[in-house]
Amino acid sequence: MSPVLADLAAGRRALTHEALDALPDSPPLAHLRQVLVSVGALPERDEYMVRLERFLTGLLASQQDPEQRKVLHRYAIWHLTRRLRRRNNGRPVTPQQFASTRQRTHAAVAFLNWLTAHGLTLETCRQADLDRWLTDDSATYRYIAGHFIRWARTNKLTTVHVPAVRWNGPTQPLDDEHRWNVARRLLHDDTLNPEDRLAGLLLLLYAQGPSAIHRLTTEDVEIGVQEVRLHLGDAPIQLPEPVAHLARTVVANRKGHATIGALTPSRWLFPGGQPGRPISTTQLTQRLNRLGIRPNQARSTALFQLATEIPAHTLGIHTDAAVAWQRLSAGDWATYAAEVSHRYVPGRQ
Repeated sequence: MSPVLADLAAGRRALTHEALDALPDSPPLAHLRQVLVSVGALPERDEYMVRLERFLTGLLASQQDPEQRKVLHRYAIWHLTRRLRRRNNGRPVTPQQFASTRQRTHAAVAFLNWLTAHGLTLETCRQADLDRWLTDDSATYRYIAGHFIRWARTNKLTTVHVPAVRWNGPTQPLDDEHRWNVARRLLHDDTLNPEDRLAGLLLLLYAQGPSAIHRLTTEDVEIGVQEVRLHLGDAPIQLPEPVAHLARTVVANRKGHATIGALTPSRWLFPGGQPGRPISTTQLTQRLNRLGIRPNQARSTALFQLATEIPAHTLGIHTDAAVAWQRLSAGDWATYAAEVSHRYVPGRQ
């Protein structure tokens, strides 16, 4: 990065995002860019949206068939990207959203290329052809392409159909005893990192996944004289002790690389490795793993219980997901609770 810094200092390279975009992408360049953003030398921008737009522009330009390029443009730009912007409502695109959109676009290309290789189009493709695609071991992205195929059918571009996979609940056993054992340790073990303890408790007690936890800011924490409230959804929830004490501690003692080079204290509750950025979901997941927490399974266990106890809007859970969990927990709770009761040891804390 020394030559880049020298060029910027000497005015040989403009201090703009566009000038940095012309350089080969690398982690050091990304870090430099974020430092420049943090000190106010560059404006903030949605990096993953920029990467997504760049990816889609290149992919569409590489399509030789005009009709195929037109369909992909409608799907990737006017459907996937527009829906992503609407859902985020001003929030930056996450790495997971970027990866999902890119994967779905690749799947659409793979299916269209398969059709072309077999002398077919979306219009001439029949259900028997689609079934052949789904059983063709040489075909790639076979099941991910279902999203594109359902979109094409909705828009009357094809008559074939791939049903969406119905979610019927968690595929792994729900171990509520393990959840509470880990939660008790996080509540009382002062030798652990307060940030890790708070993040783990938000997952175990309030079913917040890493993608939600890493986006929390200090503005989401209301610290009063006698109580601490946390905004996870539409309405704040009051944190009990000692979770409230942990939240106070984390807000007051935030550290990490993200504060280096910043003009003001980081707004993120869990700062990350780049100035002005929160901890990545990957790094947060790794830290939770070291505490004995597997986020997906632990969150499923928490959701199973919370579905019948806490309104979904206070946890930031989508209504459809909440309804599904309520159905599952209402139907299976008696059996599950009975099974857990057999493992309970009287007098155990």
